[in-house]
Amino acid sequence: MLGRLKPWQRVLFLVLGILIGLWSAIPIAWMLITSLKPQEAIRTSDLVFSFTPTLENYRNLFFGGNRAGSFLVNSLLVSIISTFIALALGSLAGYGMAHWRSRHKKDVSFWILSTRMAPIAAVIVPLFVMFRIAGLVNTIPGLILACLTFNLPFAIWLMNAFFHQVPRSIEEAALVDGCSKMRAFWNVALPVTRPGLITTAVLCLVFAWNDYAFASSLGGPQTSTLPMAAGALVTQSGIDWGLLCALGIVIALPMLIAGLAVRRHLVTGLSLGAVTGE
Repeated sequence: MLGRLKPWQRVLFLVLGILIGLWSAIPIAWMLITSLKPQEAIRTSDLVFSFTPTLENYRNLFFGGNRAGSFLVNSLLVSIISTFIALALGSLAGYGMAHWRSRHKKDVSFWILSTRMAPIAAVIVPLFVMFRIAGLVNTIPGLILACLTFNLPFAIWLMNAFFHQVPRSIEEAALVDGCSKMRAFWNVALPVTRPGLITTAVLCLVFAWNDYAFASSLGGPQTSTLPMAAGALVTQSGIDWGLLCALGIVIALPMLIAGLAVRRHLVTGLSLGAVTGE
């Protein structure tokens, strides 16, 4: 596409790309620098660029009574388990939707997607009532189930789009060779949609990892996640910017690394699912 652009258009795209990159990178870089500053360099009213980097803020975050370690474990459990379940069930349901022949297929597909389109604020109260009756408030399984209410419909819709791109001739050849429908799904369809699986997993993982609404409404002291820890650092006595920036890096860094590690598959998966088919 860029090869068909005029020189001034290429320069414009380059400038816009640099500006967008700086807009995204500068806050993260500033947060990282602040997290490595000693307290005296943070509390001063002057801009301090010359300082000896220290891990004091990270040590205080995890070993200074802030319970960030338990918050990290809770975040890992909720995000990884909910993503795995959403990916497993979403792949099966998406494969079934892609092969389902019915005049109600579009209606069902839209209904599944509409459950993901609803704002979280609209479902918090009904979910809280149901979770309280079921005894799931302030529990890790409750937070996992809450994340699934949004991640699972999204995974079904996205994997349905990916499975639509799999050539039917490949699966038909596997069935002719004696494969069952389940074996054709496992050995043929899933490997072909690997970029789609990675894309779906990363997007579900990011949502669960960054969730604050469900964690604050359905969680509690024993099930607080890392986003909840940020609010605990803002007290009446002030804000500990060193700890807050260190926590921000701990929250952002895993998702940043995951995105960079699978960026090739992520771009391929997003472009693969751009056309949903029937």
